Amino acid sequence: MIPGPFIYHRPASLAEALTVLSTHGDEARPLAGGHSLIPMMKLRMASPEHLIDLGGIKDLRGICETAGDIVIGATTTQAELIKSDLLAAKLPIIRETAQQIADPQIRAKGTLGGNVANGDPGNDMPAVMQALGAQYVLQGSGGKRSVPARDFYQGSYFTALQQDEILVAVQIPAPPAGHGYAYEKLKRKIGDYATAATAVILTVSGGKVSSASIALTNVAPTPLFAAEAAKLIIGTACDAATLQRAAEAAKAIADPATDGRGTAEYRREMAGVMTARALAKAFARAKTGA
Repeated sequence: MIPGPFIYHRPASLAEALTVLSTHGDEARPLAGGHSLIPMMKLRMASPEHLIDLGGIKDLRGICETAGDIVIGATTTQAELIKSDLLAAKLPIIRETAQQIADPQIRAKGTLGGNVANGDPGNDMPAVMQALGAQYVLQGSGGKRSVPARDFYQGSYFTALQQDEILVAVQIPAPPAGHGYAYEKLKRKIGDYATAATAVILTVSGGKVSSASIALTNVAPTPLFAAEAAKLIIGTACDAATLQRAAEAAKAIADPATDGRGTAEYRREMAGVMTARALAKAFARAKTGA
């Protein structure tokens, strides 16, 4: 199908984009890479009368380090995340995750902001941002505010983003050097959404886990921050029994639907499997400094 009629706007500044958004209210939608919104428009699941292309706003793109935090502009593409030396050094899980998103053509246009902002439970970056303790910087007619990634998602395609706001950046506290990380993703084929996936960030001291965070992708209407699973591995060397307990805790909060990727029971089980695998890989990396 083809989308319904709309008026196309390409503002050159954030202020201009916010003015258009405020003027037209819920009849307007921001457009980043377009890989979520355009298919929905073609299916007539979304019919905005005004489309605000953010691609011409230079201030929304780029990666920098500020006071120990890594700040990534909302329209920075997945391909740019993969190529970033700063992210490779400080936040390698982002590169690892971006490489598992779709294919090179889509990564060349798809943006970090688009991936995290629209509330699609199948998107990969939201769980990674929860594991990293990221903050989403939102700007609207009332000014700027920050919302933790762990508090942002309210339901499938429902988020804390207000109608007159645009996600302008993602701010991430840089984990300590030598931290462990992993994003383990089970999928049917290259480029597919996850059947189940798990993001892990942890640190190791004296051969045991000293801090950890775990988040799950596409096994519920929102990404899931698995706080209880993370608590179970603190003070351990991630032995097999501990990994199994953490996997069971992850499965306990999963609430997947039966779909073309498998039954709810199978996907819940895979949430546990991906959690155990991600924890084992992250722990090994932390021990070796890889």
